[in-house]
Amino acid sequence: MTCAVTGNGTMPAQNQNLPVTPAEIAQAAVEAGRAGAAIAHMHVRDPDTAKGSMDLDLYREVVDRIREAGSDIVINLTTGEGQRFVPSEDDPSVAGPGTTLCHPARRAAHVKALRPEICTLDFNTMVNKTWTVINTPPTLKIMADIANAAGTKPEIEIFDSGDLNMAKDFLARGILRAPPMFQFVMGINFGAAANYQTLAYLISQLPEASEWAAFGIGKNAFRMLALSYLMGGHVRIGMEDTVYIDRGELCKSNAQLVEKGVSIVESLGGSMATPAEAREILGLPQL
Repeated sequence: MTCAVTGNGTMPAQNQNLPVTPAEIAQAAVEAGRAGAAIAHMHVRDPDTAKGSMDLDLYREVVDRIREAGSDIVINLTTGEGQRFVPSEDDPSVAGPGTTLCHPARRAAHVKALRPEICTLDFNTMVNKTWTVINTPPTLKIMADIANAAGTKPEIEIFDSGDLNMAKDFLARGILRAPPMFQFVMGINFGAAANYQTLAYLISQLPEASEWAAFGIGKNAFRMLALSYLMGGHVRIGMEDTVYIDRGELCKSNAQLVEKGVSIVESLGGSMATPAEAREILGLPQL
């Protein structure tokens, strides 16, 4: 199980228990590990504004705090910041307020410096609400090369079928190394629908020997967790994906979400991998 502890879209106004500071994010990861998560997927936030950040010092503090706490959870850092383009109302060729688009080397600077075990690579270029996310092949190659040089395994984020086609091209050209690790993102606006039929198609197109998981956004979070397990994949939950533990009831913590996710998998006959077992499954060095 991956716990996505904070993301960059969920805000404290939605749930006051959202971790924002490095200390809160690290503690959330440690607690998620104790609750049964093997991997912690993390963004960092500006402590003053709570908005997503690319500050290397914030990432360093999060990673150091997790390891200093004695947690062996697998560390998975995002490279998803810096991909948003919001067109100006007056001239759509000019970036408007809310644009974060920047050079890919900056987006992956923390991967180069901190050498996490896993980093995400978003293979989507798509419309989401009123903005566009842009991840061109040259951009992704730069970030994949940085991850490879750091000894970091890319978690390939797939938002629709075209993303998977591009990832397979990267594998064929040796930019991504086999065996790959895929994460299917289900239920994003104008992306892959969070249902059995869409997930079944995506799974059918995977390269051989792929490790994969799928997760859903919002109301789809727990149903996609169950579906991913039942269809042979790994699972993910966390406050990046949902702020609710049940209909109309805000969650108290990421650990509470993980505990419910574990109970769902175990009630269906499954069991959760430890961090050491996850490293073995994914071909990562043991700590």
